[in-house]
This record gives sequence, structure tokens and C-alpha cells, in this order.
Amino acid sequence: MPRAGTVAIVGRPNAGKSTLVNRIVGQKLAITSPKPQATRERVVGIHTSEDIQFILHDTPGLLEPKYALQESMRTVALEALADADVILYLIDPSDRKPETLEHAAGLSRPPASPVITIFTKSDLLNDEQRTALHEGHPNALFISSVTGAGVDDLVERIGEMLPESPFLYPEDEVSTQSVRFFTAELIRETALEQLGDEVPYAVACGIEEFRENRSPIYIRAVLYVERESQKRIVIGNKGTRIREIGSASRVKIEELTGAPVYLDLWVKVLHNWRKNPDALRRLGYRPPQTRGKNARRKDRPR
Repeated sequence: MPRAGTVAIVGRPNAGKSTLVNRIVGQKLAITSPKPQATRERVVGIHTSEDIQFILHDTPGLLEPKYALQESMRTVALEALADADVILYLIDPSDRKPETLEHAAGLSRPPASPVITIFTKSDLLNDEQRTALHEGHPNALFISSVTGAGVDDLVERIGEMLPESPFLYPEDEVSTQSVRFFTAELIRETALEQLGDEVPYAVACGIEEFRENRSPIYIRAVLYVERESQKRIVIGNKGTRIREIGSASRVKIEELTGAPVYLDLWVKVLHNWRKNPDALRRLGYRPPQTRGKNARRKDRPR
């Protein structure tokens, strides 16, 4: 009997969750950045091999929220944790005192689903550091999503823990999310790469038009920021920065779609959108108070 189910990847910001999703799926789905809080919504990847299929849910980093967007992000992570058949709890080994999942997620008791504790970035550990971590966490796995070390063992461990079930999706699918979703994520990733430390957290991306039946594919997208001063930074001197973001984004989108792309990229101000529930809703984020009704719903095709 095959095994199938959902796997939530949770942990503090910059623990390596998105890099692990991309490694397991075998292609770039989740955006990655050295800047924390790059992931704002669940990113779904599907791994299928022989008689095992699992649906990976990359989640925002567990943090103490300071405004509405961060409240939404934390709730996304907690919902994914509640939905999962198996939970991967990722820990950056540079944390001097690794905390329990219950503490990081603010849970009053351990999750009902099995948890695999994973120390990431193992390629950066020396033998002494690895030994010390292993002594404190004898059941934890050590992986490097960059080199691939330990990832095959992790995939095997996940398969053993999944419930018996027919496959939930066709074997050739790698995600349940649309090309429009990933296009917006790639544009935002490029903005993260090219902008300074503060502005990227105030950037959101919306796709206003996506014409796949044209050649090149026509995409009109908007980068939203919170203040006029941020807009000037994103546009750059005589439009140089927004052109650079657009050019680099287009290359990524063409790789994703396998077709030439015309990207029409704009910048607009949406004042204090991170703190405004109506603005969050407009940008495709669910404000925190609208979440939770289906928190226990499993991610199954209808």
C-alpha cells in the first residue's frame, strides 16, 4: 500500500526551510534569502517517489508578531503545523540554546503528529559542534540542503511516518499553486536581493495581468511599498533600480515558464499596508482574524 500525506516544515526565521523544500522537490519553488521573513504564505511542493508521496508545506518563520502581517504569517505556520501528518522542526545550529518546538510555536502541549527535529546547515559544523548537539538531541537528524548531505535519510524517515494512503496528486505534479503565485514570489525575491535591509520588508508584489496565450507571455506586476521615500528607492536614479529588478525577475520567470516573457513592472505606494487588514486582504493575505475556521482541515484534493 502506498503512503501519502502532508509534511509541515516549521522553525524560526532563516532556519533553512525554503532551501530544504527546493532540495527535496528538485527544483526552485520557494524563494530564498539571507534576509529573514522572506516566506509569508505557505509554499506547497510535492515529492513523489515509487510508493511514497508527500506534500511539503514551507511556512513563515515562527516569530513574535509586531504587526498584522506578522500575525498573519505566524498563524499560517501554526495552521500548517496543525494540518500536518508529519512535522519537520528545523533548527539553525548556530543557536546557542536550541529551543523546543512547543516553546517556539507557543504550544501548551506537544503536537499530535510525529515531529522530526532537524539541525540544518550541517556543512558548517565541525566535529565538536556536531557531537555536542547530538548529545543534547540524540534523535535529531543533521542535514545540509546546500550539499544534500542527510536529505535522502530524511526523505526515507518521512516516508516511514506517513499514513497508508493512495497518492493525493498526479505523480508528475510538483506543486498545487499557480504560475501567477510563483511569478509574484520571484519578483519579490529579486527585490529582496537588490534592495537594502529595511525596504524589502515593506515590499509586496501583486500580479495585475497575466496573459499566457501571448508570445512573449505578458505580465503586468506591481511592487507595493508603504511610503513615497521607499518608492523612490525601488525606482532608483532615472529608473535604474526598477529596471534591474525587472530584468533579473524576467530571467527567473522565463526559467519557470519555459517561455519568453514581457514583464511590465510598476511601483505603487499603499500606505502602511503591513498593519492594515484591508490592505492585506487586497494584496492576497488573509488578515489574522479571518483565519482559524479551517485550521484542522487536511490539504486534500476535492
